[in-house]
Amino acid sequence: MRIDILTVLPELLDSPLNYSIVKRAKDKKLVEINVINLRDFTSDKYKSVDDYAFGGGAGMVMMIEPVFRALEKLKRERKYDEIIYTSPDGEKFSQRMANQLSIKNNILILAGHYKGVDQRIRDHLITREISVGDYVLSGGELPAAIITDAIVRLIPGAISDEQSALSDSFQDDILAPPVYTRPADFNGWKVPDILLSGHAANIEKWRHEKAEERTRRLRPGLFKDEVENG
Repeated sequence: MRIDILTVLPELLDSPLNYSIVKRAKDKKLVEINVINLRDFTSDKYKSVDDYAFGGGAGMVMMIEPVFRALEKLKRERKYDEIIYTSPDGEKFSQRMANQLSIKNNILILAGHYKGVDQRIRDHLITREISVGDYVLSGGELPAAIITDAIVRLIPGAISDEQSALSDSFQDDILAPPVYTRPADFNGWKVPDILLSGHAANIEKWRHEKAEERTRRLRPGLFKDEVENG
């Protein structure tokens, strides 16, 4: 799998893409991640990537020309399954979406910045717009890192225990159950007896019940989504 990230500030991605599971997946050659500087596609000596918006208003806009040049060059080199734009008004990112994207071969992520990118890029070159939540960040680099991390950890071999990823929260539109480890009794706070019983079927039943209970209490909307999505 290959993930290309086109950004105004590539240095913001140095840390999140070079540690932990993502780094191990890269070292194993399970994924290739390339961070591309949008300023390399500018035509002026100042390497300008933003300009004022037509019609006035506060804030700057990502210019169409450098973004177009970058996307066209990258598209000539390979066929992308998705060209994603990170934006607060995009489709909200979910585990289901991460699952779908994890089986793609080539993904390109354009990290939004300033007041956004010239709308013509969105209209003609972007295949999917994604938001990581209903809030605004300083740029799309962190959302790009979040999307990449969520995708990469699902690639077979990225996590040594692949069942761990399959039992994460949201995999079945449900939160994960509570988890415990040693010691079984700490300051009088005890691990539920069922988890110490060794009875696998009863433990699994308890975990499922607790997962449903937590979901109904903390994220009841997930059950509504499950019904709506069939």
